[in-house]
Amino acid sequence: MASSTDPCQIAAERLIAGTIGATWLLWLVGGLYIAGPSLGWVLAMIAGWKLFAAPALPAAQRPLQLGALIWSLLIGMAAMEVILLTGHATNGFGFGQTIKSSIGWAKGWALIALFPFAAAVLNVRAEVIYRAVCKLGRQTLVVLPIFVIAPYAGLPEMLWVSPLQIFGGSGPEYFATILYTIEPGAGTPRWQFFAPWSPAAGMVAVIHALCAAEEKNIRWKLVGIAAALLMAILSQSRLALVALVLIWPVSFAISRLGKSWIWWLGAPAILALGLLAPILVEIADQLVSDFSSARADSSRVRAALGRIAMERWQNEAPWFGHGIVESGPHLVEYMPIGSHHSWYGLLFVKGVTGLLALAIPLLIAALVMAKLAISHPLGRIGLSMVLVLVFYSFGENLEILAYLYWPGLALLGVAARQSVAANLH
Repeated sequence: MASSTDPCQIAAERLIAGTIGATWLLWLVGGLYIAGPSLGWVLAMIAGWKLFAAPALPAAQRPLQLGALIWSLLIGMAAMEVILLTGHATNGFGFGQTIKSSIGWAKGWALIALFPFAAAVLNVRAEVIYRAVCKLGRQTLVVLPIFVIAPYAGLPEMLWVSPLQIFGGSGPEYFATILYTIEPGAGTPRWQFFAPWSPAAGMVAVIHALCAAEEKNIRWKLVGIAAALLMAILSQSRLALVALVLIWPVSFAISRLGKSWIWWLGAPAILALGLLAPILVEIADQLVSDFSSARADSSRVRAALGRIAMERWQNEAPWFGHGIVESGPHLVEYMPIGSHHSWYGLLFVKGVTGLLALAIPLLIAALVMAKLAISHPLGRIGLSMVLVLVFYSFGENLEILAYLYWPGLALLGVAARQSVAANLH
């Protein structure tokens, strides 16, 4: 059996590592938005074929049972398509709009199930993803000076929009080669690297930092962490900075719940929290205020988008939503209603049924990974990825960015396979 330091051994790992390694090239030609969904469906078809052929394979090569986590994701994301079709029928949309929306589902929600499913069935190793992310970090450190210098050297913000845009997408930003943007009001540069906007780059940076932290080779670990931290800082994403501070410590603490010393440390800490609760609440309120005021206009628009989504969901389409995304009024700068928030977006577009189709799999994933984290390191990284999804569901639309953060989804599948294996022993 290949060890964790061996080069990629199977086709699925070569596809995954190769796609991660080609990130900057794909960004340059505008191909990232196409590569992610294509890889997800190709891997899922290979995994489906392996399941079909499993009875004819030697016992050692047969995939394990899928387990509750993978099944919940598959059912939940399939339900998203059923809800989409129901919503379109309820709201009177035609065949053309339904096909367009279904293609959007295949490039978004479906990937949240397909990558974990494929990684679990195809025996993808987490170490392959860690190393590929760190190698991508090396590329990032090489090109980073170009991005930093660009706004001060007078280079244009956007170099071009790829002709691959004809294959669809929510906007040209998914196919654009952008060196930097200028923050409205502040007039300062902000970077988004190979993401469609800066907070999305921050989300990718968080996932890459978590991956690099698990790399065994210290040189690659330092390279990966350095690149991820620089991406997070230069993206100037508030969510990314908070996530970097919170997610790994929470996952680490949960993974140590099986150790007696954590309980001995936890008891006085809980007592102290109780005694200091009023002060801590006041500090938390101040931090929230500072967080919102850091970009007051952005926070105002996000809040307004959420209010509009909630009001229209409750009054117009509570069960299956409005079927499609709609632009908001001038008050929110005509941004899509429910954007910047997965739960508001789901309620508006897919109703309460869509919200449950995401909430239930995430809850199951959190419980399964928390249990595994106590006994196996893969549980810690799996739990970290679940926490990233939960955390960013309150600041981004998860389905829109799945084509970027799919390595985290693949790691969730690797951890899910380990969870099934642990239950078999």
